[in-house]
Amino acid sequence: MAEKITLKNNTQSVDLEIKDASVGPSVIDLKSLYNDTGYFTFDPSYSTTASCESKITYIDGAKGILEYRGYPIEQLAEQSTYLEVAYLLFNGELPSSNISLDEFRSQVKKNMSLPENMSGIFTGFGKDAHPMAMLTTAVAALSGSYHEGINVRDEDHQKEFFFNILGKMPILVANVFNHNQEDANVGYDESLSYAENILRLFFGWKDGYEINPIFSKALDILLILHADHEQNCSTSSVRLTGSSGTNPYAAIAAGVAALWGPAHGGANEAVVKMFGEIGSKDNISKYIDKAKDKNDPFRLMGFGHRVYKNYDPRATIIRSQCHKVLESTGNDSNPMFELALELEDIALNDDYFVARNLYPNVDFYSGLIYEAMDIPKEMFTAMFALARTVGWATHWCEMMSNPKHKIGRPRQLYLGEKKRDYVPINDR
Repeated sequence: MAEKITLKNNTQSVDLEIKDASVGPSVIDLKSLYNDTGYFTFDPSYSTTASCESKITYIDGAKGILEYRGYPIEQLAEQSTYLEVAYLLFNGELPSSNISLDEFRSQVKKNMSLPENMSGIFTGFGKDAHPMAMLTTAVAALSGSYHEGINVRDEDHQKEFFFNILGKMPILVANVFNHNQEDANVGYDESLSYAENILRLFFGWKDGYEINPIFSKALDILLILHADHEQNCSTSSVRLTGSSGTNPYAAIAAGVAALWGPAHGGANEAVVKMFGEIGSKDNISKYIDKAKDKNDPFRLMGFGHRVYKNYDPRATIIRSQCHKVLESTGNDSNPMFELALELEDIALNDDYFVARNLYPNVDFYSGLIYEAMDIPKEMFTAMFALARTVGWATHWCEMMSNPKHKIGRPRQLYLGEKKRDYVPINDR
């Protein structure tokens, strides 16, 4: 018999079932709470609410654990590739052979082209348009080409969508990246990896361009680290939007839009801007004091996380890759990197930051890597979206495959006026 917890007030009590997790916190099933008591729960930002069941990603923020389908992120980043991780997320298991992985890769490659009617999407934007505005629009526009005949409950249709969005997202991001560059179209190269092709799509039109293997390895790792992160703001947006049964590309566009914010995917762009504001190591102590001053608007970007109350496991991996990337460019004495290292060291040993669990997160070093690759800071969030697409698509498929799935409908604590009668304007 399932364990229960009893909720009481002065006049009534209700027994609520406890649902056990395979690992991590169990949950209290509140589905019947309103019918049984007339009460809703109040949980602003849903920080203690489990909005769904999922088998995809597990996080233990207190211990700094991140696992995809049970596999530690450290092992996947060191030994796997982005497409193998994509296979894992979608299928639940790692491929049993190279043949299985090659078949998966072939399905992705088959979808790495855009419908002809998409060509005008990018030219319609001005030269100064933000990449995320273009990407949100472009992803949503895919729904115009892939709408008729889609059955969101059909497993084969879900699979078609998954491979289509995974294949097309690099092309969309490359079009955004080269928005102001004429004759920059470069096709997909069958002999290259997913990460290598992204670099080729970005820069392959330049005379004499050669793919730096350290760059492609670092990019592959960044893609893996950003592939999924449980029920974050953008993933929850995809699930909530998709729960209505809308076109799946529209649901992904909602995720892209949510990711844009500086508190989410835009954080690595904000980190690089912060480094520029600080300027040099000589100014660090001044900005540390500003960060501690509650009356000062300055915030230390790239530190702390809503989930991790320990070191973000992704940050350690990215830090190491940052060293390798900068060394490969002959720029290992990069002043921004040196500033980042010293800022990290001070914050990790300062009682103010330690007491508040303000450790470096995934965004702290990723922007420096992208900058070293000549990817401008305005593109950082688009790169995040490119990586997170596989997570969004997998969560959408998981939700649509769940026969218990219902449309999302949060409730509220109403604090407005009580019922009152309308008075005609001439009588007021």
